[in-house]
Amino acid sequence: MYDLIVIGGGPAGLAAACAAWEGGLRSILIVERDQELGGILNQCIHNGFGLHYFKEELTGPEYAGRFIRMLSDTGVEVRLDTMVLEVTADRQVHMVGKTTGYRVEQARSIVLAMGCRERTRGAIGIPGTRPAGVFTAGAAQRYVNMEGWMPGNRVVILGSGDIGLIMARRMTLEGAKVLACVEVMPYSGGLNRNIVQCLHDYDIPLYLSHTVTDIRGKDRVEQVVVSQVDERRNPIPGTEMVFDCDTLLLSVGLIPENELTRQAGVEMDRRTNGAVVYENMETSIPGVFACGNVCHVHDLVDFVTAESQRAGAAAARYVAQNGDAPQRVLQVRNGDGVTYTVPQRIRPDRVEKRCDLFFRVNRICGDSEILVTSGDTQIARFKREHLAPGEMENITLPRVLLDKARDEITVSIREVEQA
Repeated sequence: MYDLIVIGGGPAGLAAACAAWEGGLRSILIVERDQELGGILNQCIHNGFGLHYFKEELTGPEYAGRFIRMLSDTGVEVRLDTMVLEVTADRQVHMVGKTTGYRVEQARSIVLAMGCRERTRGAIGIPGTRPAGVFTAGAAQRYVNMEGWMPGNRVVILGSGDIGLIMARRMTLEGAKVLACVEVMPYSGGLNRNIVQCLHDYDIPLYLSHTVTDIRGKDRVEQVVVSQVDERRNPIPGTEMVFDCDTLLLSVGLIPENELTRQAGVEMDRRTNGAVVYENMETSIPGVFACGNVCHVHDLVDFVTAESQRAGAAAARYVAQNGDAPQRVLQVRNGDGVTYTVPQRIRPDRVEKRCDLFFRVNRICGDSEILVTSGDTQIARFKREHLAPGEMENITLPRVLLDKARDEITVSIREVEQA
């Protein structure tokens, strides 16, 4: 029996395992389906990682490499090229590997760190023919950065998520012509720094409130039709633009990989498509924790690391204390302007000094206040000059404020009227 089994060897799993080892656990197993540790970071060869955690700018492989070296200084066991097939509510993990065959391992605690996958063409229903040349942005990134293949020469990108923005720059640097980045929403879904560095710096146009309404081509993409959309995101007739291209990259959202989570019977949050978690990233099943992009999609890997360290440390405490009785629980609600919150539940008695709360807004806001209320009582207020859906927000709630709350707290946004 293992003290802890970590499912996923990407940045979340690595951070969780290292933190659990530091917390005193000595029987830890990481199960990774790929042939090497590092996860998605291995194909993210651009810089910009590590500014918060390491206080310096690193590439994705460099960031992963540092945690892999940290892991090598521990006694954590790693099984690569091994697929987890099932996780049960009593913390059994069914897996199959090339060298081990089919195995069932029992764990005292589990950390779910499977990451997320990209939304595909089928998920968004783009009309048109089905030629070659339509890729998700992440698949194209792997082809270029790891496999040495060039997906195409004349490119249109649908969606302005961070991966799509970064691939606009990457394809340009490899000699392709990126004709446009098209976004159905009236605002970009990526970080502002990526809009500047990946589009503006290379004179790549960004068409907001536009979407792809037709794909033309027989064997290979030949044309993509882009139309403006109204406030209900319906195409407006007569606004069509035709781009002659051979490649369409899709950056239209990420979906947490939660098939195992649902199968285990963990309570899910339809807002995040991830597990409902407590302040220490514990799910509704005691001893099972979720962290990183499998819980909710993050902007920065540094935030994934901090969250996953919290989950790993909590798993170590759970094993050491053998669990304990449930205590007072605060439900965290999303109010006006807020899409979701993580954690969704807070147990004040388990918060030592403060609790970090992450959320996203559902619209662009200027000078604003983040309000935290419990019933009719305001318990906290935070000022922000700018809020955007593409950037995850974070507030810190001291334990003393949580003790003042009743059964639930609500996080909402109020824009400040300019005089």
